[in-house]
Amino acid sequence: MSKIRIAVLCSGGGTNLQAILEAQAAGKIPHGEVVLVIADSKEAYSLERAKTFGVETAVFDKREFSRAEREREMLACLKAHRAELVVLAGFLTVLSPSFVEAYKNRILNIHPALLPSFGGEGMYGLHVHEAVLSRGVKVTGATVHIVTEECDNGPILAQRAVRVRKDDTPRSLQQRVMREAEWKIYYRAIEAYCKTLQK
Repeated sequence: MSKIRIAVLCSGGGTNLQAILEAQAAGKIPHGEVVLVIADSKEAYSLERAKTFGVETAVFDKREFSRAEREREMLACLKAHRAELVVLAGFLTVLSPSFVEAYKNRILNIHPALLPSFGGEGMYGLHVHEAVLSRGVKVTGATVHIVTEECDNGPILAQRAVRVRKDDTPRSLQQRVMREAEWKIYYRAIEAYCKTLQK
């Protein structure tokens, strides 16, 4: 049976992309294969990570396309590469309902908190960890979910908890959530979902 063709959308450094590609190289995603990495910035370091692993890349820079144009070009690119699953890895643009509909139940995202807490509009990157610390919660973590039209509100596929320390800063918490949760659960959730899509 052929592997599910995966496209990863990134905006920045691509640490989750790196974890996914390393897992794939180690044979831990036997039912899927990353065939394309799309970035919305020419400076995204994720493009370099993709090239290191021999994965094709495409860039649709936010500064050069309107949102509608960018999504149209991205969808054409996904179609050209026969992508069957879209994985968001630090992709900082909220996708339009029409884009989500085009890949209904075939877009996954990882969020750096235990949804439904600390999700929704404006909750990304360090903002999430700042909010966690300001509320004084004792446990945070990461969540893998299916993307729907409503931001951070799709069905949850996987979660892992991370304890908040008294001396945490937003940056130290972010790093630990990535190390202890995000990099461990995302590739596993992707593999499990690819297996489901093959049935």
